[in-house]
Amino acid sequence: MAIVVHKYGGTSVGSPEKIRNVAQRIKKVVAAGNQVVVIVSAMGHTTDELIDLMNQITDSPDPREYDMLVSTGEQVSASLLAMALQAMDCPAVSLTGGQAGVVTEDIYKKARIKHVHLERMQKELKEGKVVVVTGFQGIDSKGDIITIGRGGSDTSAVAIAAALKASVCDIYTDVDGVYTTDPRIVSEARKLKSVSYEEMLELASLGAQVLHPRSIECASLYDIVIHLRSSKNETIGTYIKSAQAIDKEAKKMEQKDTVRGIALDENIAKIGILKIPDKPGIAAKIFGALAAESVNVDMIVQSMHSDKSLADMAFTVERPDLKKAVKVTEMMGKELKAENVIADPDVCKVSLVGIGMVSQPGTASKMFAALSKNNINIQMISTSEIKVSCIIKKEQGKRAVQILHKAFGLEKVS
Repeated sequence: MAIVVHKYGGTSVGSPEKIRNVAQRIKKVVAAGNQVVVIVSAMGHTTDELIDLMNQITDSPDPREYDMLVSTGEQVSASLLAMALQAMDCPAVSLTGGQAGVVTEDIYKKARIKHVHLERMQKELKEGKVVVVTGFQGIDSKGDIITIGRGGSDTSAVAIAAALKASVCDIYTDVDGVYTTDPRIVSEARKLKSVSYEEMLELASLGAQVLHPRSIECASLYDIVIHLRSSKNETIGTYIKSAQAIDKEAKKMEQKDTVRGIALDENIAKIGILKIPDKPGIAAKIFGALAAESVNVDMIVQSMHSDKSLADMAFTVERPDLKKAVKVTEMMGKELKAENVIADPDVCKVSLVGIGMVSQPGTASKMFAALSKNNINIQMISTSEIKVSCIIKKEQGKRAVQILHKAFGLEKVS
């Protein structure tokens, strides 16, 4: 008897009708002779509503109480789905992350999963029940409820699938797969049959919000195939798997394109610190101070100055961290006697992603030429073996995606 792991996002369980539809789907899988474990997110915008309530009480919540509060959203979804299954004569039980055996680090709000104890889930499965588990949470060494970061239900699902040795983790959402870019920006965007872990991780990290990056890391580590698909229909979605598995299929299916997808991240800001000493240890001081304040830095560019003893440095941060990052950078600027610190929140990052880039030179130059031809100025550039990212004006972001999608012919089936 196979173990099947499903995960349903907030929009998929956003109403009683949708919950009943999910229950009907699960009942069919059980009727086919499978044991089923389901991981659920909070209904719709429940987590945002809980945070809004919290903000009406305090602007500096205790981290433990924050996790206690926001974890309740998933408990509502899990219990309602279990009730819906029971009402259809399909035995089911809802479990919190802790009850299901998910053990995390002792870090509130953004812990990593350390281990999944299977005893309780296996007991319930042997009794013929569907096990419905709250995503996004577990318990720490003290027994406190801990959350694993926004979007963490994806990670919960993959971690549980890995612990149960399931071959595939089906993640159901309001989209029917991974597209070459956001279909809301480019109507000709094409759904991909498969994407490698590396490509999906880059796309997720660069602004494509279909999967949580940590879930992809976990899937890659344990070689769990993720099937991202729609909760609204039965159509096949996109399989996220190893590059080696995709290479084997490429001969029968689509060829390995140089560029597989384009991501747009509008949630960033740029900071520049001008005329700092050009000597060893300066970058370590600046970025060490930012790290100490839990500010994640992405792209970094250091440029030479006319005075060879000085340099200018620019970097990007997530927009919610801009105020804190500017404060830290200004403090470091005074210490280093920098000329000025400037910030620009009106930027975005557009990125090309594809494993095929490593063996096909010229991708970056083609990207730069297409943007230049359309009078889009590039402010910063970052590259790796499988991606090229550019910082441009925010107002030009969507147009840049449209231009690049056409320039690389991503609307065409390979």
